[in-house]
Amino acid sequence: MDTGASAPLTLIVASAGSGKTVLLTQWAASIHDAGVVWLDMSSADDDAVVFARRLLTELAAADAALAEIDAPLDHAGGGLGAALLEALSAAFAEISRPLVVIFDDLHQVGNSELVTDLWRLVDMLPQGVHFVFSSRVDLKLGWSRHRLEHGLVELRQADLAFDSDTTARVLEQISRMPVDTATAAAVVSRTEGWAAGVQLTGLSLRFRTRGGDVVDALAGSDRLAIDYLSEEVLDALEPARARALLELSVLPELSAGLVETVAGVHDGAAFLAALECESLFVVPVPGTLDRYHFHPLFRDLLRYRLREADAAAEERLLVTAAQWHLAHGDTNAAIESLLAARRWEEAMGHIVTRGREVYERGTTATVARWLSLVPDGIRAMHPDANVLFGMLQGMSGRVALGEDVLRASLDDPDISAGLVLTIRAFLSAGVQFRPHPEVYLEEGRRFFAEAGRHRDAVMPHLLHLTSLPLLEAVAAVSSGRALFLQGDLVGADLALCQALDLEGAHYGPYRVHTLGSLALCRAWSGRLRSATALADEGLELARELNLLLHPCAADAYLARALVAIQRGEPDAGAVALHEGYARAAANRRAQLMWVAHALSRLVDPQSVDSLIAAPTGIAPPLVEDMLVAITRRAAREAGHPTRPTRGLTWSSGVFEDIAGHLADGDVEAARTRLETAVIRDESAPATAVELSLLTAWLESRQSRAASAREHLEHAIEVAAAESLIHPFVRAGAHVIDLIEALPGVPRGFRLRILTLSRALGQGSREGLLEPLTPRELDLLAYLPSRLTNAELAALCFVSVNTVKTHIAHIYRKLDAAGRDAAIARARELGLLVAPDIAHRG
Repeated sequence: MDTGASAPLTLIVASAGSGKTVLLTQWAASIHDAGVVWLDMSSADDDAVVFARRLLTELAAADAALAEIDAPLDHAGGGLGAALLEALSAAFAEISRPLVVIFDDLHQVGNSELVTDLWRLVDMLPQGVHFVFSSRVDLKLGWSRHRLEHGLVELRQADLAFDSDTTARVLEQISRMPVDTATAAAVVSRTEGWAAGVQLTGLSLRFRTRGGDVVDALAGSDRLAIDYLSEEVLDALEPARARALLELSVLPELSAGLVETVAGVHDGAAFLAALECESLFVVPVPGTLDRYHFHPLFRDLLRYRLREADAAAEERLLVTAAQWHLAHGDTNAAIESLLAARRWEEAMGHIVTRGREVYERGTTATVARWLSLVPDGIRAMHPDANVLFGMLQGMSGRVALGEDVLRASLDDPDISAGLVLTIRAFLSAGVQFRPHPEVYLEEGRRFFAEAGRHRDAVMPHLLHLTSLPLLEAVAAVSSGRALFLQGDLVGADLALCQALDLEGAHYGPYRVHTLGSLALCRAWSGRLRSATALADEGLELARELNLLLHPCAADAYLARALVAIQRGEPDAGAVALHEGYARAAANRRAQLMWVAHALSRLVDPQSVDSLIAAPTGIAPPLVEDMLVAITRRAAREAGHPTRPTRGLTWSSGVFEDIAGHLADGDVEAARTRLETAVIRDESAPATAVELSLLTAWLESRQSRAASAREHLEHAIEVAAAESLIHPFVRAGAHVIDLIEALPGVPRGFRLRILTLSRALGQGSREGLLEPLTPRELDLLAYLPSRLTNAELAALCFVSVNTVKTHIAHIYRKLDAAGRDAAIARARELGLLVAPDIAHRG
């Protein structure tokens, strides 16, 4: 174990009872020069949000540098997500001393995406951080490559088996009597050095007058050693104590009060301490002072014996435990106990009364898991619970399953009007997750048609999110998003403005959603001042409500990123772009992830940023049009214009059609395409500038210099009002040359167009062995402003820890001791020039 600590990972794979946890406990106690974080894994960790919060809490207690890891956790999908992995890796690099993180019983986690993410994190660990994976089964995660790259240390069943000398010492310590060599050898032979078998043998010896009796029984028995030894131990206990152990076996964890209530023990704390002292397979829960759990094998045996003795006892005891948990304010544990007892009605009664904290705090996956444990037939008899199950699946990113449940509920002829409205509204919200926005736009229309007919419908109370005003807000915002993703910016803007005025849109998370969506729509159309104000309003509200890490903030972050891109300052939006993508990915909102991917391609057409990769599935029409236009623009600039599109409505693709004709010298085709294009919103600044630039280019091709100059000046005037640069960059070198050739010395916004267009055309300006990331370049531009880390965090709507981490990386990559040295070095490398700083004033 000590040898393996210098590598990123140690792997322990052995069967139950092999001593894995004992080994890790003893090794952890021997470590004096490193912090230790112990995570005892269980099925509750299948919920990535629950696990991530527990992991971050434990890490924060181990090192101050890990106290403010800034990454979205709420509504996490199957795994931890790239954003959290990256944040963890960055934070680990700043810790003050070595750290060991132990994941014990990792086989208990059924969420394969989460386990895979932990494996990915191993590859991202800096020097000084060591993970230990302990499991009963091989996790099949590509150990071969890790063996070669990192010298993986593996301990398996044979490595943990006791030899005769160790067996003798263990037997003597537990049995409190001398053990001769023959007895130890016989036990090793029968148990194959299996630690649990040796421990059970020691307990049996304690109750025997002659050790030879046990040896003879082992040698002559046809039964497995574990069966024999376990029965020997249980049968030797006092009846009252044995009965208490049987009754307590229904509990996954033991505490003094729970032991007293469930098993009728007088002093629960003393009872548990005695069990631990006498090696009766009770293990303290790591990180706690008063909680224990049985060894899994021993618990299985106890439960088997309990069911054999009293078939009804388990349900009765679990209900008693649930009542104790409720009395002590632990509703979650009570629900788990009721579900284990198969008391479906009572469990659902507590589940359906949960409030908005499930949505706001990101525990949707756990509540969905609870409802999934209820048999389908029984859940279907409770329409409220079934609809809630569909809602929760959608909120957790499992939208296809959620839709199936909700649509199946609509087939119930007796379903209430209130539940129909709830289903329609939440079906419309699928537009964020799945392709074909027209499907979800139709669901929004159906909702409003139903709502008009059933204004007096009795509404359910699911998560306190199903009042009619709140459902109206969901459907209205979803309809606006559908129109946006279809490319109808005019219709989307109108729908989202109307949504903002609805009563339900005053609910904090929904208002953040709506403001962000409207900001993104405005940024797309070039209304950058309005987009900035809306995005900042949404993020300020999210900060006030402690929702900056919630998925509802994704749209606002992406709007900020798009504003920076439209203004020709893509680096200035890099932090916002990553924050927005991370929040969209947290609950698998694929359509918004597509938007983020398209924005990353605008900045980098080759899309080298693996953290903002294209999601699986079909891109929405708006994004598909932009991605095609980006590819065609690259071909045009390389001198190979591509075949035009067939659409008539103004779009990025139509812009490229006309630009391609002009680049190819086909003036008539360009004029025809320009004249036949359908303009939905001529007042949109981006559209107005694009039209003027293309018209100017067309006029210049026909040697109409005066007309070309007039259209260029109009484009500059419209763009200046919004600081809109990107249309000029998209138009390309010919248009930039026309602007440079205008009469007079370039000043003001015209100079800014020329400067930024040239800078963006030059590509990377870095000359570093380890280049700065886009986010680091974003923060680098703030350094000359002399803003403090706290002020930078407030300005970027991120945590101070995130700012400190990125700035520390900047200093390291620039080989700078502090801010002044970093500024000087960045200027020397051309990483800080006037345009980078001007917008920070």
